[in-house]
Formats: sequence, structure tokens, C-alpha cells
Amino acid sequence: MTIHIVDIEAVDTRYTKQWKDFLPLQLQRATNEEVKVISGGETPQATTPGAFLNFGGTNVYKSKQLEKIGEMFCEGSVEDGDYFLYTDAWNPTVIQLRYMAELLGVDITIGGLWHAGSYDPQDFLGRLIGDKPWVRNAEQSMYDCYDDNFFASKFHIELFNKSFHTSENKNHRVGWPMEYLANSLDSYKNMEKRNLILFPHRVAPEKQVEIFRDLKQQLPQYEFIVCQEQTLTKNEYHNLLGEAKLVFSANLQETLGISWYEGALVDTIPMVPDRLSYSEMALPEFKYESKWTEDYDSYLEHRDKVVAQIVEYMENYEDFLPSINKQVTKLNKEFFSGKKLYRVIADGE
Repeated sequence: MTIHIVDIEAVDTRYTKQWKDFLPLQLQRATNEEVKVISGGETPQATTPGAFLNFGGTNVYKSKQLEKIGEMFCEGSVEDGDYFLYTDAWNPTVIQLRYMAELLGVDITIGGLWHAGSYDPQDFLGRLIGDKPWVRNAEQSMYDCYDDNFFASKFHIELFNKSFHTSENKNHRVGWPMEYLANSLDSYKNMEKRNLILFPHRVAPEKQVEIFRDLKQQLPQYEFIVCQEQTLTKNEYHNLLGEAKLVFSANLQETLGISWYEGALVDTIPMVPDRLSYSEMALPEFKYESKWTEDYDSYLEHRDKVVAQIVEYMENYEDFLPSINKQVTKLNKEFFSGKKLYRVIADGE
């Protein structure tokens, strides 16, 4: 079996760049199979504002991937038993891949990692396109093309199931293949902490950055930084994580959440709402009531509680270190390890 990774385009400041570097090696070691990457070449580094990719560039990238896949079939280099892994399941080329495989009689297996789509009302597609038939039918078709549909959280599976006809044996709740992170931030772990609170999310409506900005006004004794409003290299960003005491979230969309995990790895307290994927991932010590930040008006109603919780974390930071260690152990094992993913690919389990 050859495993063909149909990868997501890499943006240097996001985890997609690390996946391009680490995933092929991790997958090869775990399965002992040959791993090849089907890349779309260079991609624009400037993402569409508030998004994690470039809406024009991503289609150029995918089109080049499709060209390569078509050439592989023309050359006869795709064989029975091969596995195609899409690291972003929202890739229409999977339809043409299934088309070629079935018409040419090549027995392949296809898996895809779902990140977001129109079925999430807080995602770009959900907000701007919604439930228009073309997008819902396209997503249903892509889902049907995959033998294995991978999701990083139970919350994401439940969200997806509300909009589509799904099959339990096609859905897999697996950790994302990010075990490389567990030790990659060690050099930032023992940095001297300061009274710094970070907003490490995209500046987009579903992330509610206006709540964070108001908190800055309420708590002038602390330093507040919106990371995406800074021009930061990856190293500069990780330095801030290492120096911060707290990462704050009021997100209305989250099917996994990487930044708060990175923060926990360097002993930064996560403060997250008890909703979305956070509910199953975060320890009780780090979750606050969802209603406190369900929208801006709710935040204003409960602002005193949010402020008090932040002060509790900041002024008693060291008391929370044992719980941060427990949180990291849980996330390492259940959500940021590719072991289950590799097992499904290798053994179909």
C-alpha cells in the first residue's frame, strides 16, 4: 500500500506548515508504508482577513493537486489498496478522485480530516453562504466520497450530523496528528512569566475579540495582546505564549482549538467557555459558564464574573500549575496524537 497525502496548503505562521513537515514522517513511522505527498506547489501567504487560508489561492492549489492525481491515473501509478488521505476534507477534488478510481476499476480507500464547513453557522461558509443547496449538496457528496471521515472532537461529529446523512461506521473521532507539538515548545516552557493575557485566535466575528478589548479596559493592571494584530514570527508568538500567564477564549466556533493547547504546554492557563469542543477537552478548573460570553450583551451582564475569574487566575497563577500538567496529559493523549488516525489508515480499525 502507498499512502498518498493530499495536503492542505501551508501557511508559515499556522499549523499547516508544521503538518507539511511532520505528518509524512509520522505516518510512515506509524504504518511502515510508503508515503507520498501530493502538493499544489507554492501558495499565497496572505490569508483572506479573518480566515486561515486564501480563498482564491486555495482553489489554485487544489486544482494543481487534481492535475497531479489525474496524471497518476493516466500513468497507472495508482494501485489497488492505495490510501488517499486528505488533510482538509473540504476539497472538491475528492469527487474527481472517486470518479477516476471507480471508472478505471482501481480499488482505493479515501480518508479526510474535517475542519469546518457551511454546517457550522459560525464558520466563514456558514456565515456567508449558509445552507444554500449547492454547498450542502457538495459537502454531502464529499462526505460520501470518503470511506473514512475523521473528526477531532465529538462535538464536531454531532455538529456535522445535524446537517447531513451520515453513517456511524464512516465517522472516526481521532486525535489530530500533532504529537510533534508535545516537545517542540520545551524551550519556551520555563520562561519568566509576566502579567500578560493573550488572545491567540483569528480576528473574526466568531472569536468575539470585542470582549477581550473590553476586558483590557476593565483590568488595566494587566497587559492584553491580540496576537493577530501584531506582525509576529512563529518564534515571537511562542515567546509571548511562554511569557503569558493566561490565554483567553470567548469563541463561538471551535471544533478543536490548538492555541490554548500550545499555551498549556508552556504552563499558560487556558480560560475557555464550557461549550463547543472545549466542553469535552478542558478540565473543570479552566472552564467558565457558557452564558457569560454567549454574545456581547451576555458578557456585559456577567462581566463582573469574567473579571473576577481572570483576577483569580492571574493572582494565584502558581496554584494552577498542577492542573495545567493534568490538562496537558489529557490533551496529549486524547486530542493531539495521531495514533488512532494511523491505526484506521493501516488496519481499518
